[in-house]
Amino acid sequence: MKTKLFSFIFFLVFVIQLYAEYTNNAGLRTFSKPLIVMVLLVWLYVGTNLKGRFHKRIFTGLIFAWAGDILLMLQNGRTSFFIFGLVAFLVCHIFYIRAFTLDHKSNPSHKTPYFLWAVGAFAIFCSGLFFYLQPHLGIMQFPVLMYAIIICVMALMAVNRYGKVNIFSFKLILYGSLFFLLSDSVLAVNKFAQPIPQGDALIMATYMIAQYLIVYGTIERKLLVTRTEI
Repeated sequence: MKTKLFSFIFFLVFVIQLYAEYTNNAGLRTFSKPLIVMVLLVWLYVGTNLKGRFHKRIFTGLIFAWAGDILLMLQNGRTSFFIFGLVAFLVCHIFYIRAFTLDHKSNPSHKTPYFLWAVGAFAIFCSGLFFYLQPHLGIMQFPVLMYAIIICVMALMAVNRYGKVNIFSFKLILYGSLFFLLSDSVLAVNKFAQPIPQGDALIMATYMIAQYLIVYGTIERKLLVTRTEI
């Protein structure tokens, strides 16, 4: 019941936010964008009571994501706000990584199939995107590179949860991580390289799907082997 209720509320926020992006309605965007993560924070709290370290770390990551949303919404060409927003999301990803690491520690002897293939795929993607953006980055080269590495590590740690949690949670969080990677990649290309038609709407759509799936996967998470505090 909780999942259906919060999914419905989130869907309404999703539609309002996309409408605001498509119509470039700044007032509506100011109303709807902060609600994206706020709904997920309440859902995560109600759904888990934050009873374990995993839940607490995802919750903390969401708080930094909320701060990043606000900073990016208010940037209006101000580079400092963009950098602060980037840092906020960087911290968000670090907390997600720390959460996913708990699942690895629950059964560290279990080897995830195709893990090395995933490492290679993310390394190729990260380096390819960076070298494509590099001529346009200027002083932002190092921050963007660090951010790209961290988000790829986050997605890689989501892959590494395979066989350590129930398959439903694994798939939800993996797909959420990939959508997050897609959203941030589109944002980087749109901001630094070339404008993408309806780029802001695409960025927000993939971002909202990413956060929703990660939170849903967190609520549905069950360890297969418990060797660490849940």
